[in-house]
This record gives sequence, structure tokens and C-alpha cells, in this order.
Amino acid sequence: MLRKVALVLLWIGFVSYAFLLAPPDQPDTIDLIKNLSTGQVEGINPLIVGLFNIMGVWPLIYSCVLFLDGRGQKIPAWFFGSVSFAVGAFALLPYLFLRWPNPTFSGQKNWFLRILDSRWTGALIGLGAIALFTYGVTQGDWSDFVQQWKTSRFIHVMSLDFCLLCLLFPTLLGDDMARRGLTDRRIFWAVSLVPLFGPIAYLALRPPTIEQTAEAISQQPVGVKG
Repeated sequence: MLRKVALVLLWIGFVSYAFLLAPPDQPDTIDLIKNLSTGQVEGINPLIVGLFNIMGVWPLIYSCVLFLDGRGQKIPAWFFGSVSFAVGAFALLPYLFLRWPNPTFSGQKNWFLRILDSRWTGALIGLGAIALFTYGVTQGDWSDFVQQWKTSRFIHVMSLDFCLLCLLFPTLLGDDMARRGLTDRRIFWAVSLVPLFGPIAYLALRPPTIEQTAEAISQQPVGVKG
């Protein structure tokens, strides 16, 4: 319950900060978003280009654990996961404080879940994220980025959203590991303490989800069920 309260307060704080305390919108924000979305990035700081596109990779990373987690939830994980492609942590935080622990996977994976569960999917996502990160860091203008972070609400909030998505991944990681029979806490901390690269390495290396029937789950001791 304490975790739920903390997540609720974090969501309220993030929303309040983004709309009330972050730097003001700039006149060219809409054009910037349109150009970034359509790939017209000439003249745009590569750091901003890389960050914007990584913010599209993060929902893919979360989807690889979120949709499997959603099998045992009363709330629709697909809805929050889909909206996160547009608004990031603004959509994921409500799911995280509404969900309940779910360390088992009941039933059989369909084709969509099998794709999300695949190491190949994790590896492809990881390669994309690494390429974008390398491009932004090596080609970008850091002084320009800092200036835009200080003056542009879009850049400012997007940067904070990235940090939040790094911070929140462990809230789903423990149950995802349990659904795969992973019990080594060193794996949990290695993934949790390395932003972005920890999660993508985990997706590329994790074993498949263990499928269980509802009957098998019902026969487990009360303390074992999610």
C-alpha cells in the first residue's frame, strides 16, 4: 500500500510540475514536434532528436513486460501501454498504482505476447535504443540542449519523463522475473541501477515466461499467488 501511495503522489507531483512549474511553452513547439515526428530533423540538435526517438523506444521496453503483467490484472494494461506512446510516464504511472502484484502467468501466450516475450524482440529494441543514444550523445550540442532544457517546457518535461521511465521500470521488474523463475536479486539490482541499458539487456537475455494453468496457480500456497 505504501508503494501505491508513493506512486500516486509521484504522478500528482509530476503532472502538477509539468503544467504549473516547468518552463513556458515556446512558439515553435508545435512545429518542433511535427518535424521530429515526421523525420524532418535538419537543423535540430541531435540530442533532442535522439531523446525524442528514445521516448518512443521506452514504451516498447515497457510493453514487453506490461502486456504480460496485464494478463492477471483487472485493469486493461493495453490501454495504458498504448497511451504511453504519446505521453510516457503520465500514462504508465496510473497503471503502476492501480495494478496488483502478479508473479505468475496464467494460461497460454498468444502470438502477440510471444513476440513481446521473445529475446529477439528485446535485442532489436536494444539495438535501436543504443543507436539513438550513441547518435544523440556523440553528435549533439550539450550547451544548446541545456539552454533549451531551461527555456522550453517540451524539452524540459520530455527529459524528466525519460528519467521517470528509468526510475519506474523496477516496479514491474520483480514480478516479471518471478514469472520466469528468476530469483537472483543481483539480476534485479543490476537491471534497476543501470538506466536504459539495464532494461534492454534484460529483455534481450531473460528466459521465456513460464506458462501456468489456472488450476496450477490455485493449488499454490496462499502466500505464493499474486
